[in-house]
Formats: sequence, C-alpha cells, structure tokens
Amino acid sequence: MIDKTLTTCLWFDTEGEEAANFYTSVFRDAKLGRVARYTDAGPGPAGTVVTVEFELNGQKFVALNGGPQFTFNEAVSFQVPCADQDEVDYYWSRLSEGGQEIACGWLKDKYGLSWQIIPAALLDMLSDPDREKSTRVTEVMLSMTKFDLAALRRAYEGW
Repeated sequence: MIDKTLTTCLWFDTEGEEAANFYTSVFRDAKLGRVARYTDAGPGPAGTVVTVEFELNGQKFVALNGGPQFTFNEAVSFQVPCADQDEVDYYWSRLSEGGQEIACGWLKDKYGLSWQIIPAALLDMLSDPDREKSTRVTEVMLSMTKFDLAALRRAYEGW
C-alpha cells in the first residue's frame, strides 16, 4: 500500500544529512528514516548521500542533496506552535544558532531555512473579535524579534 501522506522536500547543496541530524536533535518528537546514496550512475559521487528521510512532530520531510542551484528563501517557512515561553525560548535559541534572527517570531537557521516560533496563544489574541485587544497585541508584536508571551498578554489585557 502506498503512503499518501504529503512529504516536504528540502533541497540542500550537500548538507542534507547534517541538516536532518540537526533538526531531529532539536525537535523532541523526531526520528530519522531511510538514507539513499548515489550509485555509480550518478549524478553525485557514488556512495554520497542523495536523500535522508526524517520526521518532526509528525511532519514528514526528505532532505535532498541536489547541488547549489537552489536555495531557501522567506517565501516558505515552518511555524512551530509553542505552549509557553519556555518552548519559545528553546526553539528560538536552538534554531537561530548560527542563523539569523529576523522579526515577529521569524528566524533563519544556519541552513537558510525560515522558521516562525509562535506562542499558540498569540493566534487567539490576534483573532479576538475585540479590535482594541487585537490592535494592542499587533502593535506590541510588531516591535518584537523573539516573542515575549508575557508582554503580549499584558497588551491583550490592556495593562
């Protein structure tokens, strides 16, 4: 039977295996899968890794060592919903290490992949039908790089 679950393919130059190992070390619910290697038929050197399957929080990925032709950009990012500030701090510090902190919970990791580290409560605050609450939260959010859940809650409550 064919598994019809969607899998996200991430194109790397040559560091796909390294990235898969890194990501599975960051996420607590993660596992590595099959590794495929180039054969004598190419196009890469025989024996080197062409793909690595891995899973993060139930989401399937494959890291493809496809060469330098393509790189990541901000048009695609992965959202990491966080239960509390400790989770925000954990994922922020791990994924931004060697990368770049952007704004509003966005960062690029050391491989150039974009992530959004978001406290789950933020989405509820932003979608609150009380426009004054959601406006205050939006104003505070736009001033942040890494999210501070306590400050967002203060804005939401009008303190």
